Amino acid sequence: MASNVSGTRHHQAGWEAKSPWATSWTAAAAVLMTFGGIMAIFQGIAAIAQDDVFVATRNFTYEFSLTGWGWIHLILGALVTVAGLALFTGATWARMVGIALAGLSMIANFVWLPYAPVWAIALLVIDGFIIWALCAPRRESRA
Repeated sequence: MASNVSGTRHHQAGWEAKSPWATSWTAAAAVLMTFGGIMAIFQGIAAIAQDDVFVATRNFTYEFSLTGWGWIHLILGALVTVAGLALFTGATWARMVGIALAGLSMIANFVWLPYAPVWAIALLVIDGFIIWALCAPRRESRA
């Protein structure tokens, strides 16, 4: 914070992490979101193009058509990729959108468990990390 002429403090517009670790984790979250989004796009295309690529558990509670899941992953992957790329610019909106999209991705991957369990669990962990990294404590910059 900076002091003005009257001695009172006012807030600066920029935000920076409390520690270099938080800044580095945000950059790592941006990379993970970008590449994770691209992989979700490919996963969606695979589910749309060939339903026989995936083997599903029968009588799953959240059963949904594989083509429908393909479209969900394709659209969600495109949005996650755009938000991940926007994080590299330092846009605050990208952090908020990234948190929301990572949460939606966690839900989608939980329901995706019977189709690709190992991949879905890995993405659940990665999405949790992304949410943590984007919610890391920040403080005002002194510039």
